[in-house]
Amino acid sequence: MKLKIALGQMDIIPGRPDINSQTMLQMIDQARAAACQMIIFPEMAIPGYLLGDTWEQTSFLRDCEAYGQDIIAAAQDIVVLFGNVAMDWQKKGDDGRVRKYNAFFVAQQGRLVGGDNFPYPFRIKTLLPNYREFDDDRHFFSLRKLAQELGQTPEDLLSPVIISINGQPLSLGCLLCEDGWGEDYSTKPITSLQQKGVQLFVNISSSPFTLGKNDKRNRVFAKQARQAQTPLIYVNNVGLQNNGKTIYTFDGASTVYNKKGEIIYYCSPAFRETLDILELDLATGGTELPPQEVYPDNGIDYIYQALVYGIQKFTSAIGMRKVVIGISGGIDSAVSACLYAQALGPNNLLLVNMPSRYNSETTKSLAYQLAKNLGCSYMVLPIQQAVDFTIQQIEGTPVENPSSGEKFQLQLTPFMTENIQARDRSSRVLAAVAAAFGGGFTCNANKAETTVGYSTLYGDQAGFLAAIADLWKYQVYQLAHYLNEEIYGREVIPQGIIDIVPSAELSFDQAVDEGKGDPIKYPYHDYLFRSFVQWWNKATPEDILHWYVEGTLEEKIGCAPGLVKQYFATDADFIKDLERWWNQFCGIGVAKRIQAPPILAVSRRAYGFDHREAQNGVYYTKKYRELKEQLLQKCSE
Repeated sequence: MKLKIALGQMDIIPGRPDINSQTMLQMIDQARAAACQMIIFPEMAIPGYLLGDTWEQTSFLRDCEAYGQDIIAAAQDIVVLFGNVAMDWQKKGDDGRVRKYNAFFVAQQGRLVGGDNFPYPFRIKTLLPNYREFDDDRHFFSLRKLAQELGQTPEDLLSPVIISINGQPLSLGCLLCEDGWGEDYSTKPITSLQQKGVQLFVNISSSPFTLGKNDKRNRVFAKQARQAQTPLIYVNNVGLQNNGKTIYTFDGASTVYNKKGEIIYYCSPAFRETLDILELDLATGGTELPPQEVYPDNGIDYIYQALVYGIQKFTSAIGMRKVVIGISGGIDSAVSACLYAQALGPNNLLLVNMPSRYNSETTKSLAYQLAKNLGCSYMVLPIQQAVDFTIQQIEGTPVENPSSGEKFQLQLTPFMTENIQARDRSSRVLAAVAAAFGGGFTCNANKAETTVGYSTLYGDQAGFLAAIADLWKYQVYQLAHYLNEEIYGREVIPQGIIDIVPSAELSFDQAVDEGKGDPIKYPYHDYLFRSFVQWWNKATPEDILHWYVEGTLEEKIGCAPGLVKQYFATDADFIKDLERWWNQFCGIGVAKRIQAPPILAVSRRAYGFDHREAQNGVYYTKKYRELKEQLLQKCSE
């Protein structure tokens, strides 16, 4: 049997079933006009996927159901496979609300197919992910729970959908996203379906982009197709969705695997809505089509695509056309400026340099040169006078207790005056300039700074979006080189910005012309902090100190060899540094992250709803305290 199949890799707008269903109807018409026998849409194609507690709105659910009926009715002379929310209005979920399923619908000749061997005329998601950004079990009832309710096993319920193509039956194995990632689950949907004579597996997904995820999926899904000796089609969406604090791009990357597990079709380039059509011979299991090379998704070029696409989509979604960026002459703000220039165009940017007495002529000159190279509007607004006035006003105004008559004066420390500078730049200058310019202002923090709270609340941590806050500092530098060499083909980010020591320039102790800068030693701390956050089994000071003692720390965390001895003269110095940053990470850093702007995710563990945390305070394990005591005792001998 030969099938002409359309892959509906659509741009799903979260929470807009009206727009999404219109896109689907247009694609169905195009596929039918091209004589396709089948069209496949992604998971939750009608409502969107990451919707928060919108799922608790009964009227929204009825709307999704109604638009789903429109798609079913349009399935004339073409089989339509699509994802939507399904309700059993007679039953309740675990939360006491109407029961909802993350469902896979198969429609043919204006009606649903598949109710002959299943409790519903649709299939429901078996495995509901509850890790990283996913929270499916909060809203949806799984096939595993349904099986338990019916006194059956999930394997009993898992069954193919039988459709008819040119009078011949075709057995479809319908999978929903996580159902294809069953290695760590006791129930393995693809194995159960394989045993029931499936001729074609179809996995509809709404899978957010994270660096390297496609490579892993290709390994997993290729293995499944090869073991089942059955072709597998994966259809994903593009677009932007969020769960409040974390913004996710969707890159599509819809893929077809033959029965050998070889990739025979791949929707490219990434981050593009497309209706792609291919012919698949089920008699050969797709082996008649040549294997294709797949572009790797783990490089800095893919990060660039995701960030520019995410900025474009996010600003469009919130109706923001103009952006103000505080430009310091440093690498973070320079990379941010280039990304926004690519996403919105340089005419829609205003770069603002806000020097105090601590800013060098070097960085001021570099900021101007960047604006000139980008072709952006630029202004210089010195802040020293306002900062001095704030300090004078606070220290010169007496504090009085009206009951006792007691009076005293407040005194600001040098650290406090650093924060006054940062807040003056953002809360006063950038906020006002952005309003006058008709836009918003950005947060330029990187992930290392965000990890340990090396930022000022309502200061440099403010802004409407933190576009690079999921990038470690070394990735920011990689992106700077990529922008110059591959995107612009010239030195848009001045080499001086790349070469200069990273510094907040908030005091004479951070004078860049003297080689003084941030207390974070990025070549080492990037990797240390990454082990706290991004590892599947997160590292703690106990792990770090153990590896330090056995001499494997640099190998374990992935930084360059020799850095530990270079930065820390003694065991006591190492422990002091470790505890400084762990205290920050678990302490004030958490409070700052809770109030931080939304972060555009690219990694496998982004701050916000992906890396979930509570303000529990700092804790050191018993084993850590024992190791520390042994080391410090040894130092004192």
